[in-house]
Formats: sequence, C-alpha cells, structure tokens
Amino acid sequence: MELSYEIVPSLNKDFESIKKINQGGIEFWEARELMPLLGYKKWQNSEQAIDRAMIACTNSGQDIEDHFTDSSKMIKIAKNTVKEAPRKIKDYYLSRYACYLIAQNGNPRKQEIAIAQTYFAIQTRKQEISQQLTDNQKRLYIRQEVKTHNIKLFETAKQAGVDNFGKFNNYGYLGLYGLVASDIKKKKAIGNDDILDRAGSTELAANLFRITQTDEQLRTKDIKGEETANATHFAVGKEIRSTIQKIGGTMPEDLPVQKHIKEIAKEERKQLKSGRAVQKIK
Repeated sequence: MELSYEIVPSLNKDFESIKKINQGGIEFWEARELMPLLGYKKWQNSEQAIDRAMIACTNSGQDIEDHFTDSSKMIKIAKNTVKEAPRKIKDYYLSRYACYLIAQNGNPRKQEIAIAQTYFAIQTRKQEISQQLTDNQKRLYIRQEVKTHNIKLFETAKQAGVDNFGKFNNYGYLGLYGLVASDIKKKKAIGNDDILDRAGSTELAANLFRITQTDEQLRTKDIKGEETANATHFAVGKEIRSTIQKIGGTMPEDLPVQKHIKEIAKEERKQLKSGRAVQKIK
C-alpha cells in the first residue's frame, strides 16, 4: 500500500488535538475518540484491535492497568421518549504507549492504521520521548523498550547457541559496567532488585544500546557458539563504555540509584485514575 506522507502531519495534528490532561498532569486519550482516526467506525470492530493491544501489552511485561484504564460510562438511549433507559458503554483512557500498541495491532489493510504505524514509529520513539514526556514517563518507556529488546536478544542468543543466559547477560554487564551483575548490585546497594528496575533514563539508554547492538551483531555476523556470543556481548558493552569515557560521561556503575520502576508505574497509574475529571488541551 502506497502511503501519502502528507497525511502523517494531519494525523499528528488530529491525534494531539484529542489528547487530554488529567489533574495530575498526565496525558491520555479516550478510545472512542481515537479509534475513528484509525479507520474504525464501529466500536465493535475497535474492541478487537484494543484486545490485541492489551495482549501485546501483557506479553511485553507491562501492567495493562498502567496503559488501559476502564472508563466505561452510563448513557441514556431513546432519550426523551417513553423507552428512555440507561445503557453502559465501554471506553478506555489510553496512555501514549497504549495508542502505539493499538496502531501496531490494528488492521494493516486500513490506510489509517498504516499511517498511524508510520507516525508512531517516528514520533513515539524519538520526538515524544525526548521532548514531551516527563522524566518518570521517559524512564517507564525506556525500561519497557529494554524489556522488549532483551527478549529479542535472548531469542537471537539462543539461536546462536547460548544456553547459560545468566552468564551471557553478565558478559554484557561486565563490558558496560566493568562489573558483573552481583557486583553492580553490591556497589549500588540495591539488594536483590533488578539492576535496570533501579536505573535512571541515562543508564537505561546505555543498556538499551548495548542490547540492540549485540542483537544486531549476533544476527548480521551470523555468530555461532556460546563462547563467541558471550565475547560479542562483552565487546559491544565495552565499546559503549569506551564511548561514554571519551565524551566525559558518568560511568553507569556511578549513576545514582532511582526509585523502583514498579513504584513509578504505580504513581503514574494512580495519577491517571485520579483524572476522571479532565480538561481538553486547547
């Protein structure tokens, strides 16, 4: 399907125009306003795409309630007639990530979906991460990207012959941090918490680069054998560490520990749910 790139800015304008902000300053969208922009005229058809997006959300390790908040409401049908009666209609408050997932899991034959996928591929990964999200939202988003790409990396590593994934992971940490996972936890005094659950945006970004570049190296160079895969993971991590040193950045092991990512997600969810009374951005 050939897309008109002139339509993408139009989607951007329409998508941002229906964005709302709750009392906690959190942005969200209403599903019944979003779905027509994606080419869904009937709510019944919309629900299938939303359900698939929810499954994708769960499969990526996210809590559905962090991104899809039930906002069902009662309306009156046959208003001002003797048959007037209340009826519950389904709706959701959606995070930006939820909107992205719906677009990715929509009907690809719809031109609106194809355009939306192009839009989110450009905007969600770049401009909105760097310019529009709060620090907490950036951290939540990048942490999710790390989880998603780590799954891909482990699948690629398995195909390369890796059996001991703990050891494989440690080689990556050793290259990037100069320490294995257990020593990183001791240095940062985070107990048994996952290192990346306590990492800030900068540290997460370095790890995301480590993960995606290792996956790329294993695949494009068709690396085989556990030892070679481990060495590749170490080399990529070390190269990123060297780059950080060259530009005078703070080494990842010296970056400050942050509040657990689950606490951040809980706070964001609480703010989203508290914003039932909202005002539309003008």
